[in-house]
Amino acid sequence: MKLKYLGHAAFYIESGSFKALIDPFLNGNPQATALPEDFKDISHIFVTHGHGDHLGDTIQIAKKNNSIVITNFEISVFLGTNDITTHPMHIGGRTNFDFGRVKMTPALHGSGIQTPDGMVYGGNPCGFVIEVEGKKIYHAGDTGLTMDMKLLEDENIDVAILPIGGNFTMDIDDAVRALGFIKPKKVIPIHYDTFPIIEASPREFNDKVSDIEVIVLNPDGEYIF
Repeated sequence: MKLKYLGHAAFYIESGSFKALIDPFLNGNPQATALPEDFKDISHIFVTHGHGDHLGDTIQIAKKNNSIVITNFEISVFLGTNDITTHPMHIGGRTNFDFGRVKMTPALHGSGIQTPDGMVYGGNPCGFVIEVEGKKIYHAGDTGLTMDMKLLEDENIDVAILPIGGNFTMDIDDAVRALGFIKPKKVIPIHYDTFPIIEASPREFNDKVSDIEVIVLNPDGEYIF
């Protein structure tokens, strides 16, 4: 399986015919070099919540590729008005897909969708445990530290993707505490340095983590496992 970091919280995942994006914030993302039109044959898009730096370019990419967007029910309804095919889920739900299994996990955050007519209700924010070919990725989305993360220890996560930027999400210290709950094999820090208000040091994060391998990816960096 290939994980490619696109900057901020966005990822490209590829495993055989499964080609997916998570939170594809590309246009307007100062970290991203990829553009929406660079992606072809995207089968699925995962959206953790409705904020513009996560919903991002979902509509454009999904229309071009006939992608299925996996997200919460409320965002699914919003996307449906834009003729997007969705698979709605909600917190705690686990579903089998042709590529594997997905569980929607809790996140402590907001999810409002900004539109020209004002803010639209975006349901509960979430994270995802994505299982493909027996390997599990946990993308936490935007979240603060929560005791619910302790339940993820039983999932045997291969790679946890956690925010460390603080202010809107967990900071470095809380992300380290989260690792103590989740106990993944490896961790990738995200959601830092995109904007001045979320500046953080992945080196400091690495120095504070013990017993778990920290993988720091620059935008366009890949991890294959």
